[in-house]
Amino acid sequence: MEYLLDSFKEAIYLLLSFDKDVLQASRVSLWVAFTSTIISTFSGVPIAFLISFRNFSGKRILITVLNTLMALPTVLIGLVVYAFLCRRGIFGSFGFLYTPWAMIIGQVVLATPLICALTVATLEGVDRTIERTAVTLGASRFQSMLALAQEIKVQIIAAVIAGFGRVFAEVGISIMLGGNIRFYTRNITTTIALETSKGEFSRGIALGLILLFFAFTINVIFQVLSGRSRITGRSFIGA
Repeated sequence: MEYLLDSFKEAIYLLLSFDKDVLQASRVSLWVAFTSTIISTFSGVPIAFLISFRNFSGKRILITVLNTLMALPTVLIGLVVYAFLCRRGIFGSFGFLYTPWAMIIGQVVLATPLICALTVATLEGVDRTIERTAVTLGASRFQSMLALAQEIKVQIIAAVIAGFGRVFAEVGISIMLGGNIRFYTRNITTTIALETSKGEFSRGIALGLILLFFAFTINVIFQVLSGRSRITGRSFIGA
């Protein structure tokens, strides 16, 4: 176990010395994950509202499909997106493969069903009194949706955080679509996989600590937002 202790000490040194590989891998992970999460949020949440607010044949089947896609393996997503982005694929001429944008596309495919399905589940279980009241007071359909979104904003934030956590920690999509190119598409998880395969545990541990730090930070932010929302709700009721 001595080598683990030595690796941990070396990992701390790499973090404190701002190792170039560690910093660049962190930058790539953050940029790709944030970009894909933003795109997934602005596509998944509106789709969830459309599904929830409209009654149509096959609605239950569509929700079941979304719930199934939540557990889709990342390597399968990587394989499908690769087929579209490779030179012989439909979008091969755009040259996205082995770029950060290929990783973003794959992660959007991964996160959008998750954010959408969680938001749909929240909307299906929420009290629609606010929506009906808003319509009674003359609000449009869109305005009533916004009022309901305000009511469940904490749950929407939770869905977005879940989506971010899913893409931030994935490996398969990043390796298959990004190619693990140093200082370009190599992110935290692919660097951990590479360094571990080479027996370089110190850099893997350093990046693992960064993953834990971001996971903790995101959860703290969510807890703070949840607390503020509950306080606001109690103040409104008391008024």
